[in-house]
Amino acid sequence: MAETKSTTLTVRIQPSVKAGLRAAAETERRSLANMIEIMILDYCTRKGINAPERQAHGAAPGQ
Repeated sequence: MAETKSTTLTVRIQPSVKAGLRAAAETERRSLANMIEIMILDYCTRKGINAPERQAHGAAPGQ
């Protein structure tokens, strides 16, 4: 299977939200980028949104 390159997403968030994200990432020993990806995939799963899960490095949310 062909590997898909990652893409960049730039967002602005409040410092307190970033602190919460950092705390969540540290709890799960993830990078901020990986934590955001996991959170988005989890949200999509819960809402029934079809979002292909990454193949290369991560387990699906809940695994």
